[in-house]
Amino acid sequence: MNFSEYQQQAMRTCSLKDFDGLGALQNAALGLAGEAGEFADAIKKASFQGHEVNKAHLAEEVGDILWYCALAAEALGVDLADIAGSNINKLMRRYPNGFEQERSLHREE
Repeated sequence: MNFSEYQQQAMRTCSLKDFDGLGALQNAALGLAGEAGEFADAIKKASFQGHEVNKAHLAEEVGDILWYCALAAEALGVDLADIAGSNINKLMRRYPNGFEQERSLHREE
């Protein structure tokens, strides 16, 4: 499955029918924050409270984050595949040889 297919399939499960208003962006923003918080909480519990790292649970949380990324893309009227491609292009410009600490410390925008 590619990102375009994912976005289309994910939006089948969205209760919103109007993606042009601010509501879809608000839902995406709050959903992203909430799901990222759940991911971070699981890592916190593993780091400081003796819980085991549950990779399957973390992968589910990443999937939930991806769903809200698809909603954000839909609300912006952009294909998630285009967002992913643009992000890779940005990273290639920043780190043409892969990550380098020096380029990270002295980034040119």
